[in-house]
Amino acid sequence: MKLIIGNKNYSSWSLRPWLLLSVHGIPFEEERIALDLPDSRERIARYNDAGKVPVLLDGDLTIWDSLAICEYVSERYLDGKGWPVSVPVRAEARACSAEMHSGFPEVRNRLPMNCRAIARQVELTAPLQRETARIDGIWSGCRKRNAASGPWLFGDFSIADCMFAPVAFRFRTYGIELSPDAADYMQQLLETEAMRLWLVDAEAEVEIIDAEEVG
Repeated sequence: MKLIIGNKNYSSWSLRPWLLLSVHGIPFEEERIALDLPDSRERIARYNDAGKVPVLLDGDLTIWDSLAICEYVSERYLDGKGWPVSVPVRAEARACSAEMHSGFPEVRNRLPMNCRAIARQVELTAPLQRETARIDGIWSGCRKRNAASGPWLFGDFSIADCMFAPVAFRFRTYGIELSPDAADYMQQLLETEAMRLWLVDAEAEVEIIDAEEVG
């Protein structure tokens, strides 16, 4: 398999399937295409007409969109174990993942992922505070309800954890205050070996995307 990704410092969507593959030790080739350059869209379009990353190539199959790639990897290589085994728990994990996939516009726009940036500050508007509180509630609530099964959101590491992983980098950059349970979960994500490896690569990148340098 080959996974086409963007800048590790900025591309939150690329991180998600990369993390699922890496945590489970599934072999894949990585190709990084730096974003926001004159030829970026053209280079990505060689793999995907949408012109966006990530893109997974597996034989003759091309899959785009982070969540779609994670679903494919779970079905094809993890025997469905990318999600919890329990039907109701799996449904909740999918709902949380879908909410992250399509929601939280304030977090996305005001707290862009910038892995190598620390101690950035932005105005914590009321809409932004509502969204960060919602994420805090998901993290702390899911962990409490599923603590007997493991330390992640739904017990074992799952696609849901991958979907929220970029938020851990965002909150780290902007010093977002969290409840103790949510802060513990964020730290657990950040200390995961695969996340640490991603950060090392992100910090080594030299490209700067001005629009993502907020705060």
